Amino acid sequence: MTFDQFTATLTQPQPPTDLHPVLQGLWYDANDDWEQAHSIAQSREGTQAYDRLHAYLHRKEGDRFNANYWYRRAGASFFTGTLDEEWAVLVRQYL
Repeated sequence: MTFDQFTATLTQPQPPTDLHPVLQGLWYDANDDWEQAHSIAQSREGTQAYDRLHAYLHRKEGDRFNANYWYRRAGASFFTGTLDEEWAVLVRQYL
């Protein structure tokens, strides 16, 4: 699946079932369901990809302290671009 194909699915009522769960989390986030995205991030805490999603989600909610914790757990630096840019980077990374 390409980035454009992924973004085209955002108008569907549910994410495609064959997506990696982190991509499902990003799909839910893009559809304003932060809680569902956060549940996915929490489902495999300690796994780098999920911790990275977790960091992004807490950054999005404005909790920089908690976001920094999750960035460190994911082995990543605090993202300095916009939230939209970070979302796109993550989608491309996990496609």
